[in-house]
Order: sequence, then C-alpha cells, then structure tokens
Amino acid sequence: MLYLVPTPIGNLEDMTYRAVRVLGEVDLILAEDTRQTRKLLSHYGIHTPMKSMHEHNEEKRTSELLETLQGGEQWALVSDAGAPLVSDPGERLVNACIQAGVTVVPLPGSNAAVTALIASGFGGGPFHFHGFLPRKKKERKETLAQLGRIQVPIVFYESPYRLTATIEQLAEIWANREAVVARELTKHYEEFHRGRLEELAQIGRENGWRGECCLIVAGASDEELEEDQASLWWKEMAVPQHVKAYEEQGWGRKAALKQCAVDRKMSKNDVYAIYHGLE
Repeated sequence: MLYLVPTPIGNLEDMTYRAVRVLGEVDLILAEDTRQTRKLLSHYGIHTPMKSMHEHNEEKRTSELLETLQGGEQWALVSDAGAPLVSDPGERLVNACIQAGVTVVPLPGSNAAVTALIASGFGGGPFHFHGFLPRKKKERKETLAQLGRIQVPIVFYESPYRLTATIEQLAEIWANREAVVARELTKHYEEFHRGRLEELAQIGRENGWRGECCLIVAGASDEELEEDQASLWWKEMAVPQHVKAYEEQGWGRKAALKQCAVDRKMSKNDVYAIYHGLE
C-alpha cells in the first residue's frame, strides 16, 4: 500500500491526526528532501526510515523499490510542503503502483493553491490550477496565450525572484486584470496583496517579494475575449501576407514587420527571417 500524505505548507500544526499516525506506522517514507521532512518527523516524534524521491531519481527509485512494495510493505510519499504530485514529483511511482496492483491511498491535507484561493476573493466557484509556468520563453508565451482565454480564476506558483517579471508579462499579454499575491501562507508573516496586475508589479519593483508565493489572477472577461477576437483579423494569413496588409495601409516595411511581431507575439528577428524566406 502507498499512502500519499500532505505535509504543512508552513505551520507545523497543520497536520491531521491521521497523517501523523500513518507516517508513524508505515515501513518507509519517500521524501522529496529528507532533510526537510526530518524536521517535521522530529516535531511529532516519528522515527520511520526515509529514502529520497525527487525529480532526478524518481524513475530509478520506482524501478528499484516497487518489488519491495509489492511484497506487502506500506509506504508513504510526501513532498517538502503540501500535497504530493501537486507541482511535485511522484507521478511515475503512483502510475507504477496502479499498474502493479498496489493500493494507492490519498490523505486530505494542506495545499497552497486552495489555501490561497479561498482567501483571495475569487473563490466560491470553479477555478483553474496551473502551478509553475514554463521557463523557456517560447513555451511560456504559448502557455499564456492558451490560459488567457480561460474565464475562471487561474492559480500560479512562482519563485519570489521571478514573480515581478511574471506579473509584468501577464499585464502586457493579458488585460490589466484583478489579481492577488498570497505570500508566506500559514506562517508568521502571511499576507495578501490585492490589486490590478500593474499595481502588483509596481509593489514587486519597489519592494521585491520574499518567501513562498502564490498568484491568483481573475479569468478573462467577455469584453476581453471579444476584443482579442477582433484583433485577430490576420489569423488566417501567413506572415508575409500579414506584413503586406500593413504596407497596403501605408505602413513602412520596418514598422509593418514590427507590428506583425507584436500581433503574433513573436520576436522581430523571427518575423524578419520568415518574411525574407530565411527559415
């Protein structure tokens, strides 16, 4: 049997009685970072053996340990904070257990996304959880273009070092929507910053962000989607036709190439290369 056990996202008191009991009774705890989990176990007087299970060794660990688990042992999988498999490793292990007939038992508990959402002012209905955005520029833009049409609140996880840049990008690509930054949830310095994206970006530029952060952004309005659709008059055009359409309106070649890049959310160099057949 494999238990999926949520751990506190900050305050060590946010453990259920059941979670403490399970961690004390299983044969082995698979932890994302054993040093972090050891603090939690010490707090509750739990002495269960641990092994690491993180994104870099999950595949190897799964193949090594699955046979032992099939032999009748009971394990628990935990992440550093919150519910396992929510923007955390564990997918390979859980799928391997399901395929091998090992019982997977999820426990309820702490989760940063839901904790932030219910106090954000956007809760009470459907929402979209995304987690961390891609790091690569092209993948990030494509992801934001898809998410931009969602009409329910969207929940992101982000590093405090990248949060201001992410908010600035959202304000540029999307409308200046209402949003909330939830910082240091359940900890002593927990706080919520509410406002428009541009206002939150300004806070970040002036003060920076510290600690664990969760960003909740309002979904697209009907008006925003209508404006977005109207701006895509060029959607069925290839890049050269798009540029030529601006030139026919009296734009210079350089200005037409630049606006084409803005419309398509592409780099000017890429548009130039496509226009001149260099790709």
